[in-house]
Amino acid sequence: MRHVRVLVAFGLTAAALAAGPIAARQQRQGEPFSTAITKLKDGLYVIPGYDGAVTGGNVAVRVTSEGVIIVDDRFPPSSAEIAGKVKSVTPQPIKYVLSTHNHGDHTGGHPEFIKTAEIIAHRNARENMVRGKQAAPPRIVFSDQASVFLGGVEVEARHLGRGHTNGDSVIYFRDLRAVHTGDLVVWGRRTDGSLLTPFMDYGNGGSLSEWIGTLDKVLQLDFDSAIPGHGPVLSKDEVRSFRQKLVTLRQRGADLITSGVGRNDFMAKLRTDDLNWPFPKERIEPLYDELASKR
Repeated sequence: MRHVRVLVAFGLTAAALAAGPIAARQQRQGEPFSTAITKLKDGLYVIPGYDGAVTGGNVAVRVTSEGVIIVDDRFPPSSAEIAGKVKSVTPQPIKYVLSTHNHGDHTGGHPEFIKTAEIIAHRNARENMVRGKQAAPPRIVFSDQASVFLGGVEVEARHLGRGHTNGDSVIYFRDLRAVHTGDLVVWGRRTDGSLLTPFMDYGNGGSLSEWIGTLDKVLQLDFDSAIPGHGPVLSKDEVRSFRQKLVTLRQRGADLITSGVGRNDFMAKLRTDDLNWPFPKERIEPLYDELASKR
C-alpha cells in the first residue's frame, strides 16, 4: 500500500528583506532554447519553457519511489510530450500536478493529466479557471499552504500573496533547497527573441504593489535554486534582483503620477529600458490605474 497525504495548513508569516541591486541583463549569453528535460538536483528535473506562445512555462519534475509530482503542464498538446520526457528519467507514473496559477500556458495539460493524477492549486486559481471556462479545473484546492507526501518526499505549495494573479502558488522543494515560482518570476527571452516582462494580470487579481511583498516572503524560504515561470533556473540573488526591479518600476511610476503625469502620457515617460522590460501599452495603462488608485 502506498501512503500519500495532502495536508492543508494556515497562517504564514513573513518580514521584508533588504533589496539587492538591479540586474541589467536578462538572458544568459549563448544559452540555447532547448526543451530537453534536464537534471537540476537528485530527484528534481526541469522541462524548460521560455514563453507563453510556443513552449509554455517551465515544468518541474519531482521523482520519488512511489510516483512523480510535476509542477504545471503547459498547453493542451503538451501532455504527451511531458509524459514522454518524464518516462525518459523514471518508470514511475505522474500522480500529482501542482499548479502555480490559472494561465493556459501552465494549465493546458490538465484535461489529460486529470484522468490519472490529482491536480492541486490555490482556491483563487481554480475560481479563475472556472470563470474563464478553462478545461479541467483542479479538484483539490487550498487557501494558504498544502503539502503532498509521496515516496518519503514532501513537496509544499504555498500561496504567499498576490502578484502575477491572485492565485499564485510557489512550490517549495524544501529537502532540495529549490522552488518553482510560477510567473511570480520570469527571466530572459522568448523563443522569438523578445524580452519577457512581468505581467500584472489585473483581470485575475494581479497587483504590482503586492507582488513585491509576495516576493519578500518567497525570499524568506531556504533555497539556492529557483525555477521561474519562464526562463533559466535562477539563483536566490537573481530572484532578489527581479524583486528590486519591481520596486524600481513601482517607484518610477508613482513618482510620475505624483508629478502630475496623466494616463495618456504615462507610457511615454515611464523609463524601463535599463530594466530590460519593454512593456506593451496594454500592460502599462492598467499599471497606471493601480498606482493612481493608491495616491
